[in-house]
Amino acid sequence: MQDHSRWRLLLWLDQAISMLEALIVGLSVTVMAINTIANVFGRYVFSQSLYFSEEVNEIAMVTITFIGLGYVTRKGLHIRMSALYDMVPDAPRRLLMALIALLSAAAMFLLAWYAWEYVDKVAGRGRITPAMQLPLWITYVAVVIGFFLAGVQYVATVIVNLTRSDEVWISHCHTDGYEDPELATMMELQKLDGPPANTRPANAGKE
Repeated sequence: MQDHSRWRLLLWLDQAISMLEALIVGLSVTVMAINTIANVFGRYVFSQSLYFSEEVNEIAMVTITFIGLGYVTRKGLHIRMSALYDMVPDAPRRLLMALIALLSAAAMFLLAWYAWEYVDKVAGRGRITPAMQLPLWITYVAVVIGFFLAGVQYVATVIVNLTRSDEVWISHCHTDGYEDPELATMMELQKLDGPPANTRPANAGKE
């Protein structure tokens, strides 16, 4: 019972982090769009660009890229080269996915460590951004967080592939599959409606 409660707590925490990631990415996209429009408007209407516009967009781009890294890993949306992987039966494929996720997690944690060392070095030097005079290390914090969260998601993928024997999991909440949702909906509707009206049996019209 205690293990079940602990698992539910972890799932709740993961959902909370997922919502926070989506919120941060959404706000960053919004800020970047508003900032860009305002800068163009100021340049061509008032002949005065926003002096901080470039820095804001740079920070937003870094945030979107690396905070979004953990989010797309959770959703299993990374581009995959799977020509050989798809030829493997389900049981070995599950182990292969666990191995891939394990290596990916190790790479993410290693990159997070290197990013942390870089952020610490930049903070120690006291460097600031030229326009807004912000501590430069703030710009790169999202890199550390993004790599770390992606590593955690890959570890979760390893766990579900080793503990669940029903399907292959590309993340802890999504199974492997390439089915287009729109195509699946059309096929389901076609099953409910029956064959098209212009379709006739092969022996129609023959006696």
